[in-house]
Amino acid sequence: MDWKLEVVVVPVADVDRAKLFYGEQVGFVVDHDTRIGDEIRVVQLTPRGSACSIVLGTGVAEGVPGSVKGLQLVVSDIDAARAELVERGVDVSKVQHFDNGVQVEGRGGDWNSFLFFSDPDGNSWTVQECPAGS
Repeated sequence: MDWKLEVVVVPVADVDRAKLFYGEQVGFVVDHDTRIGDEIRVVQLTPRGSACSIVLGTGVAEGVPGSVKGLQLVVSDIDAARAELVERGVDVSKVQHFDNGVQVEGRGGDWNSFLFFSDPDGNSWTVQECPAGS
């Protein structure tokens, strides 16, 4: 039996602000924005090419806005990913890698080039470059 992770709930303080950030700035696809009565709103967004989505909303998350840390995306070209995020107005780190456990600026070897950014609430993301052919 396969077990597939398909949705991660990301707690946010302002659903409209977060939808704009993830949809317009980060470039996730807005799958739907559904209201279920006055108390529940579900906004699902999916990173391009991903089988896993995030859900923002009211009445769907018990976590504290900004409490999700270390969500990770994988891209084939870290420099292109950074350029796209910068162009879209995301405050993203420079490309970094780890050298003997220390985070330093610049590209690393296979699987060792990263970017970091946070949403307006402080939920944090890592973007990692996947080596060609992996």
